[in-house]
Amino acid sequence: MRAVPSVDANVYRHRVVHELSKADARRICVQAQLLDAPRPGSVLEVIRHLTVLQAEPTAPLSVPSADLVLWSRLGSAYDRAELVDLVDQQVVIEHQGYLRPSEDLALFRAEMSIWPGREPLKEWQRDIARWVETNDGCRREILDELRREGPLPTSAFEDTCEVPWPSSGWNNNKNVQMLLKQMVARGEVAAAGREGRQKLWDLAERIYPDDPVPDPDEALATRNARRLRALGLARARFAEQPGEPHHVGEAGEPAVVEGVKGEWRVEPTLLDRPFEGRAALLSPFDRLVQDRKRLDQLFEFDYLLEMYKPVEQRIWGYYALPILHGDLLVGKLDATAEPAEGVLRVDKVHEDFDWSEETRVAVAAEIDDLAGWLGLEVMYVD
Repeated sequence: MRAVPSVDANVYRHRVVHELSKADARRICVQAQLLDAPRPGSVLEVIRHLTVLQAEPTAPLSVPSADLVLWSRLGSAYDRAELVDLVDQQVVIEHQGYLRPSEDLALFRAEMSIWPGREPLKEWQRDIARWVETNDGCRREILDELRREGPLPTSAFEDTCEVPWPSSGWNNNKNVQMLLKQMVARGEVAAAGREGRQKLWDLAERIYPDDPVPDPDEALATRNARRLRALGLARARFAEQPGEPHHVGEAGEPAVVEGVKGEWRVEPTLLDRPFEGRAALLSPFDRLVQDRKRLDQLFEFDYLLEMYKPVEQRIWGYYALPILHGDLLVGKLDATAEPAEGVLRVDKVHEDFDWSEETRVAVAAEIDDLAGWLGLEVMYVD
């Protein structure tokens, strides 16, 4: 990789643009996600670096995605009880469907302070503000109930909304859920853990650390910088979509990737760093594979989570795990945990191309490690 000067025509000054090969780009992404060797040292170190773990409960491998993401980084030394303890102690807090380090919540509270958004507001933001205002009675009842009896599950709150949520169908009869979502965005309520699979809610003031809240613009810049350190390479702007963003604004330094159109932002501390790869089995919700456009442009990896597809339309399996070896995504693992039988059933190891013996041995070792971590024996069906 090399850096070349270019001229920014808008400000008439020189800047450095890093020129990366696709292999350079992939290695930066893998290192940023802590998927190279050696492995990181602790659960909290991983969470603080990645900034988010998706709180996705689907668990065909008998563990949810957040645990699988941590196992992919830490290996079988990872004890699931560690994450439970961190959540119970509020060192890690669930916010907007993601587990985050508690010290990061001040960065989100800055955004809460300007709800429903930055000026100029979009019409949909004004619509949401009007809807919340119209249902202020129900909002106050929820706050009163939490103040008296929290934490409570969603089912504990009566739907007294005067105007229903304007749903296109997906959120019909979910007025309380949608109101709670906006109350989270306003900084009024927060996730307070889970009771089984039910999320519990409490007053945000009881959950969030009382850290100083930065200016919203400063907080946004910090979040972008932290996101880039976790992604390694990302676009400055990206189409708006639900969930944790994939864009990083002006964080890092500009870069171009050989054979890929457009400019990227790169984390400079990862430039020219020695790379030692390894094999890893990834959650379908792993941040390395969630940006499908980047996945195609840099890794040339064809992948889609198929659990929402009818069985007859699936190619790789209900919950196929992307397989990483070195800086390449090389295939998918279709496996299911069957604790009652004591086995990890491997229905198929999909090789995207003809693997070397080294790759097969390394991937087989990871499958064995996954089974051992789950307390199961590997059973190959195919």
